[in-house]
Amino acid sequence: MTHHGPALSRTQIDHFIQKGFVRIDEAFSETLAAECRALLWRATGCDPQDRATWTRPVVRIGHIPHPRFVEAANTARLHAAFDALVGPERWLPCPSMGTFPIRFPSEEDPGDCGWHIDASFGWENEPDFLKWRINAYSKGRALLMLFLFSDVDEHNAPTRLRVGSHLEMAARLAPHGERGLTLGELAAQGFGKDDGAVETLATGPAGTVYLCHPFLVHSAQPHRGTEARFMAQPPLLPRVPLDPERPEDQRSPVEEAMARGIAGSGVSS
Repeated sequence: MTHHGPALSRTQIDHFIQKGFVRIDEAFSETLAAECRALLWRATGCDPQDRATWTRPVVRIGHIPHPRFVEAANTARLHAAFDALVGPERWLPCPSMGTFPIRFPSEEDPGDCGWHIDASFGWENEPDFLKWRINAYSKGRALLMLFLFSDVDEHNAPTRLRVGSHLEMAARLAPHGERGLTLGELAAQGFGKDDGAVETLATGPAGTVYLCHPFLVHSAQPHRGTEARFMAQPPLLPRVPLDPERPEDQRSPVEEAMARGIAGSGVSS
């Protein structure tokens, strides 16, 4: 699989380091998105032509072992972007899309719209997700990824992103070393919802992917629009541990953002 276009520009990489995310347009084709969406419609048990069957605000679909999803996650454009952000041979190809949160128009509260970052370890034998852990090295997660399988505008429950919040999260995690903090401990500190931070929305046509720093604070939101929204939020797994203490000229953009956040915390490496 060869990617003949540019990977990411210097401007895009700087945006990722400073803001915490980069949008990849046409990361996979709209035709492939439509095929995946048809599989997801069947899995929901809902009829795309009969809104009376859209009875829940969110339907979560577990892993679907279908090659079309693996294809969407591993296009040449995405692999080139992974190299640019994480480093060549420092990440693992995505074998699955994980869970799909499918959102439907509803006045009902979906109950899952709090600000958070995704925990990445300590979940293996722990059913309580608030006890799952995150550390300043993002053990177990190289990127947070948002795959749009349907067109998503501001009316169709796009994921909310807190711009630059990954730097603050690195600073909070830095004093806690390898053990890090649980998601519950981080939540008890708050996620800066009243600090005036800039928010943006993960919108775009089907086939768009947002590659986000693993510490980026984000949130779902209630769907008050008209069309069902299909997306996936898999992690990109590291092949080798992330290390913000690498020499500066060897750091990936993910590690550089961590190092900047840790430097802002006053914790020396």
